[in-house]
Order: sequence, then structure tokens, then C-alpha cells
Amino acid sequence: MSSSGHSLSAFDRPRSVIKKILAQLQNEGDGAVVRRGIGRNDLKNLDPFLMLDDFSVTPPAGFPDHPHRGFETVTYMLQGGITHQDFAGHKGTIRTGDVQWMTAGRGIVHSEMPAGAGSQKGLQLWINLASRDKMMKPRYQEIPSDNIPRAEKDGVEVRVIAGEFMGVRSPIYTQTPTMYLDFTLKPRAQVHQSIPDTWTSFVYIIDGEGVFGSPNSSPVAAHHVLVLGGGNGVSVWNKSSKPLRFVLIAGKPLNEPIVQYGPFVMNSQSEIAQAFEDYRYAKNGFEMAKHWRSQ
Repeated sequence: MSSSGHSLSAFDRPRSVIKKILAQLQNEGDGAVVRRGIGRNDLKNLDPFLMLDDFSVTPPAGFPDHPHRGFETVTYMLQGGITHQDFAGHKGTIRTGDVQWMTAGRGIVHSEMPAGAGSQKGLQLWINLASRDKMMKPRYQEIPSDNIPRAEKDGVEVRVIAGEFMGVRSPIYTQTPTMYLDFTLKPRAQVHQSIPDTWTSFVYIIDGEGVFGSPNSSPVAAHHVLVLGGGNGVSVWNKSSKPLRFVLIAGKPLNEPIVQYGPFVMNSQSEIAQAFEDYRYAKNGFEMAKHWRSQ
């Protein structure tokens, strides 16, 4: 809930920032540039989250045909559009404000390419799947911007991508229980958001700067990932003269071994070897990969 009347925390056990990381620019795909916040040496993963990229793609760069197995990818467009197509004949374009929640499960091969001239920007989050779900049938949930629920109060605007805020619930089903909220705070606004006690949570700042955790913390600027400690909620203040935009993401940890090799994330080395074999020989979920190439 947002409130503007008091500056002390709204929680008996407020979450504080336990780690702060500046997302670093790196090359990815074919000529694309990403700022990677999770999935690097200093923050390999954050169970159940495997990766967070703040990407920027300008034609002819992009992410040509590549496989996935064992997790979900969530692509949230901030500017422009991305056209994706996969080996099962699924094709479409997501544009500013749209979300694609793709459960790769036992296997998807797809491409993600810019849908127009200039820079196409967005966030891509990788969410791990429990061992029992890793070989599930793939599925897509695509939510156009207009269908993403919003809530607004006291200078705080929220887009509810997954989970709930102020009684407003997202239509997205999360195989691994996840909350994904996109907040914009006007100057001098504040928000107090509860988070399930046992869930892992972090913030990624898109624009502006904010004060997170306690009112006397130092402000943190854009492109930082803030890992939050234990507690039942987080408080955020915008003490600057410009809007603050950030995503708050939380999820139920799986507490299972993570063995990752590139686009495959499984629970053991032998399962990774199996994934490579399945992909190479187009079997066990990768049958359609044999003759497919994106157009």
C-alpha cells in the first residue's frame, strides 16, 4: 500500500538492502547489448531467479535462433518492439508495455529480433522451474499493455505484471510463484509493499533515484539491482525532484540444485548432458528443431 502520511516503515520486519549491484553492459546474442544485473559472477543467481537483463537492440542486431530448457523467460518491453517466432509455429510481436511470459519447459527453440528501426528496449527475467516442472509442455502467456492491471494512489502508479497490488491482480499464472510490479513514484511519493516472508526479493531501478528500505538510506540511481533481506515488506521513498521508476520482483525459492549451461538450466550435470543430446539429435521435446529456421 502507498501512504504519504508517515515516513516510518509500515512493517514490523521491514526488508533492507543487503546487496547493491550496478548492472554492467555486455554483448549478447548477435550484436545486442544488455545490462546484466543477475547472472554474473557477483550475483550468479537469486533463487528462483537466474538472470535479469536490461536489453537494448538495434537492427540488424538481435537474438537469432536459440534453444531453452528448464525455466521461464519473462520479456517486458519498455520501448519499441521485439518479434519472436519458435519452431512450433508460434509467432508474434510484443511492443511497449507488453509482456511475454514464456515457459520453456522441456524445450523451445526461438528467435527474438527487433521489430523496427532504432533502439528496442526491455527487461528479460529468467525464472527457474522446479525439478518436477522442468520437462513440462512449453506454453506462452502474452499480455498486451492495455490488459496489464494498474493501480494508482498518492503519487504512486503500479502496473501489476504478476501477483497483486492494492487488490488488483494480474491475469498471469506463475508456475514458480512470482510477484512482478512496475512502480512509478512521483517526487515526494512513497510506497510500502508487503512481500511474502519466505520469498526472495529484489528491485531493479529503471529511471530516477530512490531511497529503499529505511528513510535515512542513501539514494540509489538507475541500473542498480538491490537485493532485499528478510522481512515482510519493503518501503521506498522518492526524495528527488524527478519521477522514480523501478520493478519490484519477488519469488518463492525452490531450494534445489541449479546446474546451468547457457540456455539449459537443470538440476544435475547428467540432465544438462541429456539436454545437449536431445537438442543435437532433435528428440525429447526438440523434435521440431531438426528442420526449423526462423524467417
